[in-house]
Amino acid sequence: MNDADPQEQGKRVGLHPAIVIFGVIIGLWLFIQAIIPKSKDIHPPQGNEARSEHLTLLLKEAESTPVPSIKVTAHVQGMNALSLLVPQQTTDSQVVALLNHLKRSRQDGSLASQIPATTPGNDIGEFAVADIYIFSDPKYAVPEAVEILSVGAHAPGDFYQSTIPYEIAMEQVRGHYAVNLNQKNQPEHASLGFGEKATGLYSRRYQPLF
Repeated sequence: MNDADPQEQGKRVGLHPAIVIFGVIIGLWLFIQAIIPKSKDIHPPQGNEARSEHLTLLLKEAESTPVPSIKVTAHVQGMNALSLLVPQQTTDSQVVALLNHLKRSRQDGSLASQIPATTPGNDIGEFAVADIYIFSDPKYAVPEAVEILSVGAHAPGDFYQSTIPYEIAMEQVRGHYAVNLNQKNQPEHASLGFGEKATGLYSRRYQPLF
């Protein structure tokens, strides 16, 4: 008579390997979710938030930084938009200095003597509505990029037969100065990089300035 075996012959002892592997995968997934923030919870810095140390330094440097030379490379009149090309070695503090210069020049009425007016003859001003995009790569400082950025990310993909995708053009913007004097609460704003509040799309270098 055979001795009684507490375990049936051929039967596995312990948890099935598939269950162990599945448990490990679930555990890792939960760990990753806990330590890595979701992209939808990452928001760009807003104007009423404390400025980052890096941006504070840039703003301070810009006060004594010479304004870089500019060249108007595109003027899309139907969209009240311009592109300005700066030298490729232009630093972020120089871009900030240029954006501040554009603002001062518009306010003192001298901007139309430096770049084409976007709303010539308008009762409110020569730049009553304007979108000015600053690039340092001449390949993107072209009407095509200005058009696709001005239309915005919400436009249908075939609205403009552009060979420059919106996402690429957006990342190439060094600075953006926008004016709409019809909006009394915020008639103008500027940023390093480029962002669209309406769609929540922002370039990697985006930082609001004013």
